[in-house]
Amino acid sequence: MENEEKIEHIHHIKKSTINQSQIAGAIIVAGLIIAGAILLKGQQPTQQVPAAVNNGNPTAQNVQVRAVKADEHIAGNLNAKVVIVEYSDTECPFCKMFHNTMNQVMTQSSGKVAWVYRHYPIAQLHSKAFNESVAMECAWEQGGNDSFWKFTNELFVRTGSNNTLDPLELPKIATSIGINVDTFNTCLSTQKYADKVRADMADGTKEGVNGTPHSFILKNGKVVDVIAGAEPIESVMQKVNAALK
Repeated sequence: MENEEKIEHIHHIKKSTINQSQIAGAIIVAGLIIAGAILLKGQQPTQQVPAAVNNGNPTAQNVQVRAVKADEHIAGNLNAKVVIVEYSDTECPFCKMFHNTMNQVMTQSSGKVAWVYRHYPIAQLHSKAFNESVAMECAWEQGGNDSFWKFTNELFVRTGSNNTLDPLELPKIATSIGINVDTFNTCLSTQKYADKVRADMADGTKEGVNGTPHSFILKNGKVVDVIAGAEPIESVMQKVNAALK
């Protein structure tokens, strides 16, 4: 009887040990899953917005976008029937892709579309982007939209995205497009246009922008469609052509 009790006691200890090992193993596995999820989350394209709102969707029709004015950063004809208003972050890899797409759209649309650029640097993801937005405004100060677009195009060419652009490249870009680099540097160091950038960001947030790139297609001043994320040229042109009808 005593031996049986000892055996039972040993079995109880082994069972307890196994249970504790299983629990410990489960905790470790759960920890790895959570850590992996966090890691993957950091690698996901968090800048991209959910699926686009289709043409005619009430959600698109109910969006109120700040009226486009003549002093904005406009490529193409301000009086074009269709205007694409883009909110962008210069260090967002998807914005870099979409910037190339929009340049193609402007070529393919043969002057029928205007493109308006608005700033939406996401500081939580790209700490350098806000300063780059101010730099774009400093280029605009000297040469208007011609300098703005030259500077912006070159900035997107040079950055590898995700906070990789060396700030020393900004005055180099200014020099390459032919504006006064001393004036540019003073403008940038004083953050002269920081409030202008923040105003774009505030309006974008009011309009439902929560990631970049995020663009609105306007027809005669009203939102008729949304380009959510870095949609391919085929998708964008389909929406543009629908708006041009």
